[in-house]
Amino acid sequence: MADTNLMQIPGHIDPVPVPRDVTPRTDGRIDLVGLPRPRIAELFVAAGLDSKAARLRAKQVFHWLYHRGVTDFEAMTDIAKTMRPWLAERFVLDRPEVVLAQHSSDGTRKWLLRTSDGHEFEMVFIPDDDRGTLCVSSQVGCTLNCRFCHTGTMRLVRNLTPGEIVGQVMLARDALGEWPKGAMDGLDTEEDEGGYRADGRLLTNIVMMGMGEPLYNFENVRDALRLVMDCEGLALSKRRITLSTSGVVPLMARCGEEIGVHLAVSLHAVSKEVRDEIVPINRKYGLEELLQACADYPSASNARRITFEYVMLKDKNDSDADARELVRLIKHYRLPAKVNLIPFNPWPGANYECSSPERIRRFSEIVFDAGISAPIRTPRGRDIDAACGQLKTAAQKMSRAELDRLADEKQAALG
Repeated sequence: MADTNLMQIPGHIDPVPVPRDVTPRTDGRIDLVGLPRPRIAELFVAAGLDSKAARLRAKQVFHWLYHRGVTDFEAMTDIAKTMRPWLAERFVLDRPEVVLAQHSSDGTRKWLLRTSDGHEFEMVFIPDDDRGTLCVSSQVGCTLNCRFCHTGTMRLVRNLTPGEIVGQVMLARDALGEWPKGAMDGLDTEEDEGGYRADGRLLTNIVMMGMGEPLYNFENVRDALRLVMDCEGLALSKRRITLSTSGVVPLMARCGEEIGVHLAVSLHAVSKEVRDEIVPINRKYGLEELLQACADYPSASNARRITFEYVMLKDKNDSDADARELVRLIKHYRLPAKVNLIPFNPWPGANYECSSPERIRRFSEIVFDAGISAPIRTPRGRDIDAACGQLKTAAQKMSRAELDRLADEKQAALG
């Protein structure tokens, strides 16, 4: 019988707990997306295979699922034809449902996704000349209520499961045509030049910077990223993955030890008073405690710097004195760090304005002159509300009639 112990979520309590273990769908089948090889093998044994056969089939299914991206057991050509229907009767290979896909004029792409129980969340792909970055969500909504962030105005609905998190990466590869050639047809062909049929921009990096606080969903995020990093699975190097936190101090060390990816911290202010206002978690874990946790972060070094995200808010956190205090704090804690300066992206009802371009440049110069990298991030996807701080599910921005119309158009296009 499946273990139904619920996730232990530090800090805020998830109002809709998600079982840590697998839960059969209403048709009795179990979704294998989000599960590692040993767990898949256990399920095969429970379904009637002997342990040796279960381990073999789990290895084969894992390869087809995560390395080749298939969504149909019939495409798994090295599995006996008689075994494929047996698998399909008991298991599924689901992705989150795509409700809406949008393209920005600058090439940024945003998807509104829906879970099997009807909750909606977003993911974003940001193309650049030398990379393609996928911004992945960890929760439906958020509890942190950062004052400048549109997502923070949503209530937390629930944590995303490992399958819903890794499923975002798989969906992006679907959309970008990035699975090995022939994979979707079940053809295990030789790969040349990486073997990908992409639309010109490969998915090279992942940032856990979408909706939600990843460290308030630590175990599911960890399990999903392990699948992403598995050399026999999605096989993305941990050097290409960044996890962003607003400062859940007790779990930062575990993040470094158990996941080992780059760390980004949503800093946004250098005084207690201002950070208490715009990043309320600062009232629980203060600046000094947060910066010490950064200094203690496993594997942090000049080669693997911690990134501080700093949104530029007019007359709030953008003065010369703020820039000098930021430099002082980084040097005081001897942090191998860089600072991303983010022009504030407006959204309806926001109480803040973006600092002027001249003020942002001056802030950057002060930090740069102190020997700390402080690039100014170019806003991307503003025209589709995909820029930093703008994510909020389209279900809460559009009328239900509008969403129904889009769904009808999508269905008509599919025939």
